[in-house]
Amino acid sequence: MRGVFVDANESLAVIFERLAKPDDPSVRINRDPDVTSDQLPGVLDGAGIAIVDHTALPTDAARKCTGLKHVVFLGTGARSYMNPEELADLGIEVHLIRGYGDTAVAECAIALMWAAARGLAQMDREMRAGSWRRDDGMQLTGKTLGLIGFGGIAAEVARIALGSGMKVLAWNRTAKSYPGVEFAGIDGLLARSHVVSLHLLLNDDTRGFLSRERIAAMRPGVILVNTARGALVDEAAMIDALTSGHIRHAGLDVFNVEPLPADHPLTRLPNVTLSAHSAFRTPEASENLIEAAWQHCRRIAETAHD
Repeated sequence: MRGVFVDANESLAVIFERLAKPDDPSVRINRDPDVTSDQLPGVLDGAGIAIVDHTALPTDAARKCTGLKHVVFLGTGARSYMNPEELADLGIEVHLIRGYGDTAVAECAIALMWAAARGLAQMDREMRAGSWRRDDGMQLTGKTLGLIGFGGIAAEVARIALGSGMKVLAWNRTAKSYPGVEFAGIDGLLARSHVVSLHLLLNDDTRGFLSRERIAAMRPGVILVNTARGALVDEAAMIDALTSGHIRHAGLDVFNVEPLPADHPLTRLPNVTLSAHSAFRTPEASENLIEAAWQHCRRIAETAHD
């Protein structure tokens, strides 16, 4: 079965080529990361496998992709780009890749937490503008970190935070256990945590999970970190809480609209540290990601030959 990597940036394309084996299925690499949904039928040109990094695949566009049977999505957040159930009704199966960047994303979440606690990005901006402003930071040793969702990334965050002397609470939709971590109800976690970090998958049940009511229930002066998905949070309520100081600082890697518009309200708030949905971007994570994508393609091709 033939495939196309529809939206490869150069670094992923190079890794994809390097990890290919002589007997692998034929996969053409489209070295254009800015493919539109309307262009997808032409880019795929009848291929049965689409490897997708970040291009939206609306159901109407998928109907026009003759021959498409499999989508290998590079990550876990396919729902932000397509509707897997509607694609399944068209006979198209969506394959996800989990765990490839757990350490990379966890390290970014920790970095955003520390940057938020000490106001590093704000001091950097002001020093470059000629100001010498110094504010008291938040000392995190002995403070409580609350993890909402507890999969592989959250477990890595817990490992690092525990090692730095923090207390760690966690809430998960199913029962979990982890050495040194106290599992609690969501209300208790919000009330007790000095830092709250989001680690949920986005679906119909979790969209808007951190609602205006839950934000109001958080400890005053809390730090909020989001390396999961922007739509997990009521954005307007978060902005209001940042403006009032109820949220001391937010470290955000994900947003409702990406790329984040230059005039977005979040870009004008001093107590926000922004990164461009890059928590997973390390060479190690990219290697894991592309190797997993090839494994999906190999398995799909073998199944097609059975």
